[in-house]
Amino acid sequence: MKVLVVEDDARFADVLARAIRETGWTAEIAHDGPEGDHLLRTGGGDAAVLDLGLPGRSGLDLLRALRARGSTLPVLVLTGRDAVDDRVAGLDAGADDYVVKPCALAEVLARLRALLRRGGGSGPVLRFADVELDPARGVATRAGKRLELRPREHALLEYFLRHPEQVLTRTRLYESVWEHDYEGLSNVLDVYVGYLRQKLETAGPRLLHTVRGRGYVLRHGEHDA
Repeated sequence: MKVLVVEDDARFADVLARAIRETGWTAEIAHDGPEGDHLLRTGGGDAAVLDLGLPGRSGLDLLRALRARGSTLPVLVLTGRDAVDDRVAGLDAGADDYVVKPCALAEVLARLRALLRRGGGSGPVLRFADVELDPARGVATRAGKRLELRPREHALLEYFLRHPEQVLTRTRLYESVWEHDYEGLSNVLDVYVGYLRQKLETAGPRLLHTVRGRGYVLRHGEHDA
């Protein structure tokens, strides 16, 4: 599952994204209204967490525009605005849930899970070659054989399946599947790519390739580049 986080408090956004990634999901962040609008239009998420008090363009405006486009993306409004009128405005604009800060991260994650269970954010089954991943059920298979993946391996596979045939840099993978602090400090990415590659190759030829000096790519072919 992929969650889009639109939040102008960079520290809180990073903490929330880290918690989302620890569940085995992926997260992408935008920090202002225009960037948030672009992310909601192009990010391909299964759900969104949206602040209302954004610089450049309000969260309510983004939400109304999202619904005007016919999007059914589940949206959890997460804001410091706790007046009844603010709640009514958020829900009337198209929010599926409304949570007031400060709040426990565990509650935010639980509410996201509830939104996704309702079906609007279950998303399609992701496929490449003979690999399939059902994000809603958390089930991955290759050639019909179930793959037993750790949460981080699951998140990596989902990200690769959402971006097939694209060379994904180490920085992009760290920022999307891990928190930024890992970059350049550890070989944890290489280790988990190795775990995922090994599990994929128990049921077929190599699909996850290393592109030397650039990153990794999910593609057909027999050799790394």
